[in-house]
Amino acid sequence: GQGRKTDATDAHSVALAATRMTGLRPVVDDKQLAVLRILADRRRSLGEDHTRMISQLHQLLPGLIPGGAKKALSAAQARTLLATIRPRDPAGQARRRVAAELISDQERIYQRKKAADKELRDLLKATGTTLNSLNGIGPSGAARLLVEAGDPARFPDKAHFASWNGTAPIDASSGDQVRHRLSRAGNRQINRTLHIMAVVQLRHRGSEGRAYYDRKVAAGKTPMEAMRCLKRRLSDIVYHQMVLDARAKAASPGGH
Repeated sequence: GQGRKTDATDAHSVALAATRMTGLRPVVDDKQLAVLRILADRRRSLGEDHTRMISQLHQLLPGLIPGGAKKALSAAQARTLLATIRPRDPAGQARRRVAAELISDQERIYQRKKAADKELRDLLKATGTTLNSLNGIGPSGAARLLVEAGDPARFPDKAHFASWNGTAPIDASSGDQVRHRLSRAGNRQINRTLHIMAVVQLRHRGSEGRAYYDRKVAAGKTPMEAMRCLKRRLSDIVYHQMVLDARAKAASPGGH
């Protein structure tokens, strides 16, 4: 490969490291997590399909309804709204027909999402995890954390976990001005899960996450800086919960 990086070279380097280094953590083929990954990927795909259909529906509605419809529009509300529209021009009729098809597709995807969530909850219950008890972590988020992070013992501490998921900020200080900026590195799927967790907590005024965010803003942080601080804080909470779950599993009769 003219001295370039290749898969064969990488494989050879990994083999050398594995045979000559001590203290490496062996890979465990966890069948339960393998199934969980398949279901989590399927649930994410359904969510993306649902979001795409809603976006397409909102693109069509302004051509049928002046100003379009409200953003948070359920399939049932959209169907009721569409029933009041009787366009006479060919373009309007085509828009209405396609909109009706999107609503039907949206309803089917919604039912599949519900079934996928139930299946994930049942499988998560079998793993013994308590991640889905955290505010802002649903079945899909808990499953994603388990399949991506695996054994929390692979992270020496919460700082390593934050660096791995990209919530640890990068120092961007200059002179006497101490600043930090957003890290674009790390596992983006887990970063997204923590972002959703933060958004959910911010929507509830009485949540601990909202109170933490408000304290940061009151201390002079910008909203974006406060959001980054909150995600870093939630990363610590998730890591602590995963460590507790691992200890409980190890202490149980079936643990190891």
